[in-house]
Amino acid sequence: MADLLDGMVRAFWLLVTLDRDLVEITLRSLQVTLTALAIAALIALPLAALLSVRRFRLRRVTIAVLNALMGLPPVVVGLIVYVFLSRSGPLGVLGLLFTPTAMIIAQVIIIVPLIASIAHQSLRELWSDYHDLLISMNATQSQRIKALLWDGRRALLTAALAGFGRAIGEVGAIMVVGGNIDHATRVLTTAIALETGKGDFAMALGLGFVLIALAIAVNLAIHWLGHTESEGRW
Repeated sequence: MADLLDGMVRAFWLLVTLDRDLVEITLRSLQVTLTALAIAALIALPLAALLSVRRFRLRRVTIAVLNALMGLPPVVVGLIVYVFLSRSGPLGVLGLLFTPTAMIIAQVIIIVPLIASIAHQSLRELWSDYHDLLISMNATQSQRIKALLWDGRRALLTAALAGFGRAIGEVGAIMVVGGNIDHATRVLTTAIALETGKGDFAMALGLGFVLIALAIAVNLAIHWLGHTESEGRW
């Protein structure tokens, strides 16, 4: 218990003094995760809207696959990305392995099914309300998708928040494709695992506090942007 209290005190001091390593790792984590989230949202949200407004032969199969991929083990994603980006892999010539780009690729693959599935559930209900109106207005498919994405933006923010939470807390895939290289690919989760293994509980706790604070801050920001506290929607 004394070691835990001592570690918490030292962790608090690292946070107050803005320890250089702590700040560097935090900024890198935000850079990787927010970039992956932006790319994943550009893929997942239009896909979710398309699955809501268009009927095609493999639509149900596509939805089922997306739902199944939500539970895809991240370490398996990391392994697949590793194989593709390794020297003997088809994309090895790009030299992306053990770089932040490889970590972003892995995170995108992990969170696209999650964001798309959550967004589709919301947009499907919205489409049932807008279906007759948009059909009567003779709206094109792209116009229908744009209308759903705009009017469902609050629900889509929730889907994006879920993707951020999944990405920022990922460790398995990131460790495999990033290598946890100091000053290069070390992020919050991999640093916590490393510092805990080294017995440096102060740094590990400090990183853990930052990770929790980021999750809470993003959650509050999403609620504020979506105005979910107004009109009894909290």
